[in-house]
Amino acid sequence: MFGTEKTVVRRWPADSDHRRIIDAPRDDLVVERAVGGSEFEQEHGPFRAYRRSVTTEGDELVETTRYRLTIPWFAWLFALPVRWTLQRRGAVHRSAPPWWAPPDRIDERQALVLGLLAAASMSSAFTNTLFTQTAQFAADDFGVSDTGFGNAMSVVRLGIVIALPLAAIADRVGRQRVMRFAAWAAPLVCALGAFAPSFPLLVATQSVGRPLGLALDFLIAVVVAEEMPRNSRAYAISVMAMAAGLGAGIAVMALPLADLGPSAWRLVYLVTLIWLVVAVDITRRLPETTRFERPHVVAPPLDKSRFAILAIVAICANFFVAPASGFQNRYLDEVRTVQLGVLFDLHDALGARFAALLAPAGLETACNAPWSGKAGLAYSPDRHGRAAGVPYLEMLKQDGFLSAALASSLLVYELGNQAHALGGVNLPGNWFLCSLGAGAVIGLAFGIAVKSVGKPLFFLLCCL
Repeated sequence: MFGTEKTVVRRWPADSDHRRIIDAPRDDLVVERAVGGSEFEQEHGPFRAYRRSVTTEGDELVETTRYRLTIPWFAWLFALPVRWTLQRRGAVHRSAPPWWAPPDRIDERQALVLGLLAAASMSSAFTNTLFTQTAQFAADDFGVSDTGFGNAMSVVRLGIVIALPLAAIADRVGRQRVMRFAAWAAPLVCALGAFAPSFPLLVATQSVGRPLGLALDFLIAVVVAEEMPRNSRAYAISVMAMAAGLGAGIAVMALPLADLGPSAWRLVYLVTLIWLVVAVDITRRLPETTRFERPHVVAPPLDKSRFAILAIVAICANFFVAPASGFQNRYLDEVRTVQLGVLFDLHDALGARFAALLAPAGLETACNAPWSGKAGLAYSPDRHGRAAGVPYLEMLKQDGFLSAALASSLLVYELGNQAHALGGVNLPGNWFLCSLGAGAVIGLAFGIAVKSVGKPLFFLLCCL
């Protein structure tokens, strides 16, 4: 079981060089202090329990390290790196954290919070991905047209207004309580979609459940900004992004259930209930942020221009991401005749987290394709007479994901530097959430308009 005590025993030559290094307190992953003789314990580090002792047996130095590392949900990911770091003392002493660890040394509380937030990111990403990936199946089951499908996507994204008061409440009652509520409410409300008797009622449940997941995601960023050391916030955001990719990937892996029958898509919504386990863990162990509990009397002015830039980036990113992610399944199913439950768009769940690598590749694909080409631009026919819009569609999606990731990262730093001093995250957070919703709705409305006026206008606007 992870969280149990582990033991690492190493033997070294009893020469003066090794003795000088082994007998010195560690200053890498953990900062040690001597407690008498050749015994050391943790002064600052991520371990719940830690003790290192050095003894002499003949012509060898025996170094025994006992430690207990408790990182919720992701202890398996750090188990081997931690063990290797504690083993590789050698003849060289490094006074810096290893390359795989945060730049700042984190303590036990921060390791606990990081693991819980990563688990919450999986839950949030699942609930935010669920309707986008299953709406095609539900629309086919209920006989919904493309226009109704697009309107449903817009309505679900307009539900973001539900997340706005949660940001204000978090400033009054604390991040911990609101995160607990969102962690329970998001999967429960989304799971109600499994019992929807009509498509409008399905849209209604997801118009509430999806914004609750988005509110949870936003509060995760707030807690990261308030709990993690300044130089380790980008590291924490990257961990959250990978965990979110895993959560969205689980939604993708559940899609084969939708191929079991015309109404089997309801089973995917029932899978949402697995995230109640995360809600239980967050309720039990997530502490309130120290920054929220600490009184602040200085209120520096809000940098409105910087937040305006972030809002514009969020609008532009969702202008492309929302229609691409919403209509892509329908396009693959009806135009490309791809079985979505088997050969699914996995990059949407996992590869998008590496958008910084994929976006340049997509841009190069689009730029190198001839204007009348066979595989490059949206809706250009290939040699088999089929639409070959996937490369251009992917370029738009990955560029949008990259922009959204950059905006989110900058928002975390802004929250860390200014938001709490201003009295909370209500104002900047609500502006950012409104920007996300506005960009999504504009993009979906644009897609519906394009369907009405034809593809030439779509091509012209893309060129512009």
